[in-house]
Amino acid sequence: MIREYRDADLDQLLDVWFQASEVAHPFLTEEFMAAERENIRNVHIPKANTWVYEDAGRVVGFIALIGNEVGAIFVSPEVQGRGFGQALMDLARDRHDTLELDVFEANPIGRAFYEKYGFIQIGQSIHQESGQPTLRLHYGA
Repeated sequence: MIREYRDADLDQLLDVWFQASEVAHPFLTEEFMAAERENIRNVHIPKANTWVYEDAGRVVGFIALIGNEVGAIFVSPEVQGRGFGQALMDLARDRHDTLELDVFEANPIGRAFYEKYGFIQIGQSIHQESGQPTLRLHYGA
């Protein structure tokens, strides 16, 4: 079931983010991951509209939107491939005619998910905090 994020979800949300990031982003340093965990807690979640996917009473995925920008979408590795990510992206698509996001070039899991969903690349840059190349993707009209 998808529902709006509540403050009580934060620890489970951070666990989902960390577990999924370990699989999708093995190229990121421990220092970056520690700093990003604090940024998610203190900066990103407070300014985003966030929804969680709850299954059997626990958060197994989430999507955070800032306008039509997908700031984050993560699903626990043990439940990936069961449609939770697609359901979360469908929610974003139903709220916005177009969506945009950045994905690390070295993240084949995320890139495949976005390509399958219909996103197209419209640019590329270097992620300032990590030094990693990113791709800018767009979905919709």
